[in-house]
Amino acid sequence: MFPYKTSIEFDRKCNQPLYLQLSNQIIQFIKNQQLPPSTKLPGSRTLAEQLQVHRKTIVACYEELLLQGWVESIPKKGTFVHHNLPALAQQKLDEITAYDVKKTTGFPFYKNAILPEKPGDKQEDFMYLNDGISDGRLTPIDDIARTYRRISAKRNTLKHLSYGSTYGNTTLREVLATYLNSTRGLHITKENVLITRGSQMGIWLSSQLLLQKEDVIVVGATNYGSADTTFLHRQASLQRVSVDKDGIVTDEIEKLCKQQQIKAVYVTSHHHHPTTVTLSAKRRIHLLNLARQYNFAIIEDDYDYDFNYNHAPILPLASHDTNGNVIYIGSVCKTVAPVFRIGYLIASKEFVDETSKLRGFIDRQGDALLEMTFASFIKSGDLDRHIRKVMKIYKQRRDLFCKLLKDELGDVFEFKIPKGGMAVWLKLSSKYSWSVIAEIARKYKLEIGAWERYDLANSQHNCIRIGFASYNETEMNELIHRLKITVEACKHITVKE
Repeated sequence: MFPYKTSIEFDRKCNQPLYLQLSNQIIQFIKNQQLPPSTKLPGSRTLAEQLQVHRKTIVACYEELLLQGWVESIPKKGTFVHHNLPALAQQKLDEITAYDVKKTTGFPFYKNAILPEKPGDKQEDFMYLNDGISDGRLTPIDDIARTYRRISAKRNTLKHLSYGSTYGNTTLREVLATYLNSTRGLHITKENVLITRGSQMGIWLSSQLLLQKEDVIVVGATNYGSADTTFLHRQASLQRVSVDKDGIVTDEIEKLCKQQQIKAVYVTSHHHHPTTVTLSAKRRIHLLNLARQYNFAIIEDDYDYDFNYNHAPILPLASHDTNGNVIYIGSVCKTVAPVFRIGYLIASKEFVDETSKLRGFIDRQGDALLEMTFASFIKSGDLDRHIRKVMKIYKQRRDLFCKLLKDELGDVFEFKIPKGGMAVWLKLSSKYSWSVIAEIARKYKLEIGAWERYDLANSQHNCIRIGFASYNETEMNELIHRLKITVEACKHITVKE
């Protein structure tokens, strides 16, 4: 019996032709064994009358099923479900929910406990702490869009629509080399530049070439969690050294070098992540000398070079490197907006050549049109104008955020006003724990996030990093308000861990 009377439905507002809607439903009947092999289908005229569609719709449907191999046409007998179709082994739909279908997997696969869970979709009425991101509302989107349209309209742009270089767009590499030479004191050419999808991609590529199982990489006792995860994913051995007011303690690195072979040191020298402190000049020189003496790489992640409020930015380690030890990583994402996935990896030509080969296997090339757009955006001076504009705004937000913290929660948090960057490093009073704060905060529609990532070394420092740049004055006041009532609620229930 053909199950058409109650089961077949047509959506006449849908863009999909009726014959395809019908053929897809018949296929489902076959898969569900409602139409077993060798079942005869109604004649095209009969089925057309029953379904109240044109006969040509049924003919086209049967032809589609024939082409896909679901049915067979037997001369002078009619159209039949193919006799040789194996039964599809599957659970009945009434035994499982649609949620189960999407959640469960019918095959074994490897899971990696090192990789952290990523947050799901955000709820509209919640406020979310971040660890220092730019305010997308300040992005010069109209200027970028105009440049993108102008570049896209040029005839000579057509050649960039095919496969390009795994190094990234040549024009952007040339512009970045010039820009970084003038602003960061580097001495590079485009051959030293690989365009990436952001800083994290640069860290990942570097780790793939530098580290194998049990190779030693030195990081701070507090460190950027995603970098730690990247190195652990390579099964490297992380050796942690102290971080104080002058940055990562290089004397401890020297002791490690005398004890074992070091493959690399990871640093965020300008504003240490997460504590925001700056690596002192003395330690910069010491670290470079150690790299040269002990032949290890320095992965310098300069994630927020442009944001310095008290003085001019300090030149990166890469500007003083004459021995090819530094891999310098940065991005446009933090400066303009995270959605623009454009970053760079600067190193010796030899290293860049190898990273470009590796990059070609995971990401054949970047977005050439977007890269050309940002080449123009940088060369025209628009990037520098944007930086000057947001610097003033972010400085005001830093000052307001720190004032509100001091006035409203000064008995709860200890912190120093950061000289740069887009976040504050906060130490919670020992009376409280972040686990309890995070749980109670959700009652007031405030999401603290994965606070544990700031203490992967399990030193119990009770600190987290909170960004300020992405909140305007109204939002900042509301954020502090929710944090304050959370703390008030915790006073009655918090137990020291």
